[in-house]
Amino acid sequence: MTTILKHKIITVCDKKIAQKGTNVGISFYAFFKNKNDNPELLMEAATWWIKTHQLNHFEKAVKIKALVNSL
Repeated sequence: MTTILKHKIITVCDKKIAQKGTNVGISFYAFFKNKNDNPELLMEAATWWIKTHQLNHFEKAVKIKALVNSL
């Protein structure tokens, strides 16, 4: 995982947890704007989420943050 994606995931997870609590769920789309302005980073996130870890569409933000922090 690139440093850019790792930082983006941690930042988004922290923001969502602060806004909605530790039970908030997110998908990998949460790390991107509604328009696809960085397809390489989107594919990296999708591959990590779906292929590498076989995660569900929505997962707890705390779980995703812990996975990323373990890298």
